[in-house]
Amino acid sequence: MLQPITSTVAQTDLRQLLEQQYRGRNLSAFRAGQVIPMTSNEVWVVYRGVVQLGTLYPSGDEALLGLACPSMPFGLPLTLIHPYQATALSDVDLLCLKMQEIEQSATLSCEIFRHLSARLRQTEAMLAMVGYRRVEDRLRQLLHLLQMEIGQPVPDGVRLSVRLTHQHLASAIGTTRVTVTRLLGQFREEGHLIIDSQRHIVLPNRSSL
Repeated sequence: MLQPITSTVAQTDLRQLLEQQYRGRNLSAFRAGQVIPMTSNEVWVVYRGVVQLGTLYPSGDEALLGLACPSMPFGLPLTLIHPYQATALSDVDLLCLKMQEIEQSATLSCEIFRHLSARLRQTEAMLAMVGYRRVEDRLRQLLHLLQMEIGQPVPDGVRLSVRLTHQHLASAIGTTRVTVTRLLGQFREEGHLIIDSQRHIVLPNRSSL
């Protein structure tokens, strides 16, 4: 069973720290769907929104590597994957930090490490899904993970705050969009999920998914 990954208190601590140390620095805003530029000596920190992290295989297929949620860092200095892509999954505000800035501040380094650890736990949870032979089980586990990472309480249950396409979900669990569409339809018929008026997934409180 997956355990909760993020901490609201920890997110608040890092945001307050960034506001105190970088009050005069502007945030960079990206619209949903925009590719976020990255350099070898800079790290982005998510202030608002969700960023999709992924790579491309030689075949042209895309793989979802993770989601950078509020307060999480990402960037080329933090990965060995090539190519490595970051795309705004929702409208996002990001703060860009030089590696030198992080290395020179013990407090900032500690906070970045805490949130980088959360991303590591998320990545391990995604890797663990590969061990499920049935695609249906992998999709169930992915929805549980997304519920913890980007879920927001609503009267009917927990709503995923970002609209994920069937292709996003398929790329995360190594299957086809057609298969994900079929399984989501099955889950809806069984009452395990709802699609709201804005096409967001809602996992009902009563669901045994």
